[in-house]
Amino acid sequence: MELSFKDFYQGKKVLVTGHTGFKGSWLSLWLRELGAELSGYSLPTPTDPSLYSILNLDFPETLADINDQAALVKHLQTHQPEIIFHLAAQPLVRESYRNPIGTFQTNIAGIWNLLAAVEQVSSVRAIIVVTTDKCYQNHDLDQSFSETDPLGGHDPYSASKACVEIICESWRSSFLSSPSKPVLATVRAGNVIGGGDWAADRLLSDCIRSFVAGKQIELRYPQAIRPWQHVLSALSGYLLLAEKLYTLGGHYAEAWNFGPRPDDRMTVEELVKMSAELWGVPDLVTTFNSNNLHESRLLSLNIDKAVTRLNWSPNWDVQSSLIETINWYKSWHQGVDMLNYSIKQINKYQSS
Repeated sequence: MELSFKDFYQGKKVLVTGHTGFKGSWLSLWLRELGAELSGYSLPTPTDPSLYSILNLDFPETLADINDQAALVKHLQTHQPEIIFHLAAQPLVRESYRNPIGTFQTNIAGIWNLLAAVEQVSSVRAIIVVTTDKCYQNHDLDQSFSETDPLGGHDPYSASKACVEIICESWRSSFLSSPSKPVLATVRAGNVIGGGDWAADRLLSDCIRSFVAGKQIELRYPQAIRPWQHVLSALSGYLLLAEKLYTLGGHYAEAWNFGPRPDDRMTVEELVKMSAELWGVPDLVTTFNSNNLHESRLLSLNIDKAVTRLNWSPNWDVQSSLIETINWYKSWHQGVDMLNYSIKQINKYQSS
């Protein structure tokens, strides 16, 4: 797919909430390379090491909670963003079992705090709210979820993101119908992989730690199928959609799926074994543990809407995504300049 937004972001004022996280760091770097006038609002880096610290990007930021209404309004009034990418969230399923109240507070209250804060500035024209592929009501049937399928969520994280989708639809209908108001879309991506993710309880992050330490890898659910995609694939969809919202308005103010191609499936076991082969430690994948927390067997996204209406499709398949991810981590462990390496990886994705 030839990406059409290469010149659009030059000089645009863009806010990324959650910019210190894994996906937010990649998005911030890409926006910087596209020439955006960038600002960030987030808690401090959630892990050590962190991609945000490694990239050492220099742009105005506010380090505060998304539920700090006063700090959020002050940031918006100071930087007057035209486009907002809302990624600030508690993003982990297993953490949501350990801290359900905190998950609901951050994910649900966070979105209405942001939307209420936007009401106090006139600069915002387009808002992208990032939810998850897990926001659908999943009965483990062999189906690919479309944007019109029922929302749900067995675990607190998934339920919180389904609530975010409902809140955004309600807010859009109730308060954003006037042409003078910003346009709002939600995005549901697949299971993203990519270099620089050190969060706990994420499959590839856990694998890299095991590879480096020479420890056996224990899989909770080896036959689970997930919509694996590179983080740049998901972000390319967000960037393209934001351009459409900004230039063409409400026609695109809906929910959107961004995932891999329909035939690009891989089980957890297949993904981990391929990762171990690429790292050079195939013998570490030997044991499998059952998981006492609920996990869906199959999760798949229907991306027909994005393909037909946005002319979007992923530039890398799951194998290419995995190779690029493993190469990123290998390069980091070898002491490579990861800012330049990451920029080259973005350029490679754009030209693929």
